[in-house]
Amino acid sequence: MSLSLPASFLWGVSTAGHQIDGGDTTSDTSFLENVSPTVFAEPSGAACRSWERWADDLDLVAAMGLNAYRFSVEWSRIEPVQGEILTEGLDHYDSMVDGCLERGIAPAVTLGHFTAPQWFGARGGWLAPDAAERFAEHAARVMARIGDRTSLVVTLNEPNLPATLIWGGLPEPVIEMQRQTLVAASQAAGVERFRAANVVVPEELEAIEAGLDRGHRLAREAVRAVAPGVPVGLSLAVIDDVALDAEGAVLRDRKREACYAKWTDTVQGDDFIGVQNYERLGHDAQGLVHGESEITNQMGTAVEPASLGESVRYVHALTDLPIIVSEHGIATEDDTLREAFIEPSLAGLDEARADGVPVLGYFHWTLMDNFEWIFGYRFQLGLHSVDRETGERTAKPSAAAYAAAVRARREVAVTV
Repeated sequence: MSLSLPASFLWGVSTAGHQIDGGDTTSDTSFLENVSPTVFAEPSGAACRSWERWADDLDLVAAMGLNAYRFSVEWSRIEPVQGEILTEGLDHYDSMVDGCLERGIAPAVTLGHFTAPQWFGARGGWLAPDAAERFAEHAARVMARIGDRTSLVVTLNEPNLPATLIWGGLPEPVIEMQRQTLVAASQAAGVERFRAANVVVPEELEAIEAGLDRGHRLAREAVRAVAPGVPVGLSLAVIDDVALDAEGAVLRDRKREACYAKWTDTVQGDDFIGVQNYERLGHDAQGLVHGESEITNQMGTAVEPASLGESVRYVHALTDLPIIVSEHGIATEDDTLREAFIEPSLAGLDEARADGVPVLGYFHWTLMDNFEWIFGYRFQLGLHSVDRETGERTAKPSAAAYAAAVRARREVAVTV
C-alpha cells in the first residue's frame, strides 16, 4: 500500500464527465448516441451542464460535509483530434482540482470512465494494436498537469462490466442492437470498425479486455513515472453473487472466474482496487435467480444493503489489496428507498472494516441524477435532482441521510 494514501477515511461521491458535463461532441460515446440505429435510448445532450457548473457541484459536495470527490478527466476534451492538445481542456481540470482543495475536498481522478475520443473509436478503440500506448500518453499528460495535487487515480472504470452484463443475461435483442449500433457507427465514420468500451459484443469481449488490461498496466506505469507517490488502481463492477445450492455454487464460481478473478493478475502491484457494487444476484441449479424481494431497483434486481459489505470482503480476499468503494448506490425514483438504503449498507461496510478488511474510502454514486448510458435519463441514482431545462440542482432527503451517516462515523472516529 502506498504511504501517500490519505490517512483519513475518504467519504465522497462519484461522477463521470460524459454523464454530467453536457455538450460532449467529440467522444466515441456521443458519436454512438447519434447514429441510427443506436442502442442508446437518447443522446446525452446538455446532461447536467457540469462543464460550466462544476463549482456548483463542488459546493454540493462540501455542503454534505464530504472530504472527497471522484470525477473523470474526459480524454476527448483534451485531445479531440489525435495529436492536437487543447490547453483549455487541461486548464479546466486544473481549476477543478484547485476548487476541490479550496473546499477541503480530496480530488480522486478517473482517467478513463468508458469514454474516449471519437478518433480513438474510429481506430478500433481498444482493439487497435497501439490503444494502450495512446491511453498511457493521455495518462502522462493529465498527471503532468494535476498529479502534484491529486489524491488518487483510477485508470479505468469497470473494464469488466461487459462481461458481467453478458453473464447477467443481457437480452439477445440488446446484444443485436449493440451490433447494429457498431455497424452504423463504422459506416458513419467511414472506417472498418468503430468500437467503444461501453458497447461490447460477446464475440469481441476477450480481445477488448486484453486491450484494457494492457491499457491499465501502461497507464499505471505512466502515472508513477510522472507523479510518483500518487496511489493508482482500477475499479471493477462487482455483483454480490450468492450460491443458493451446490449446483449454484459451481455456476457462481464460473462467473466469478470470468468476471473478477481474471483481473487479479492485472491489479497486482496496484495501490488499491475500486469496488463498484449495486446489487446481489443468486445462483442455483436452474441458473441466475434475481431474488424474491418485493423491493427492487429500476434495473429489476433486489434492493439488498448487505451486498456492499460482502462484495468488499470477496474482492479483498481475491486480490489482497486495500479497497476503495469507488461506486455504490441504488437506481430508484423513490428517494425514500435510497434514504433507507444508505445506513444499513454502510453498517455492513463498518463490519467488514472491523473484521480487518482495509477499506480506505467510500464514494456514493452519484452526486445528482444524470445520463445513465444506454438507458438515457430513465434511471435516477442521484442524491440531488436536476432540472433538465435549467440545470438547477435540488438536494433530495437522501443527501441529508448520507451526510448524517458520514457525520456520525466521523464523530465516532474522533472519540475512539
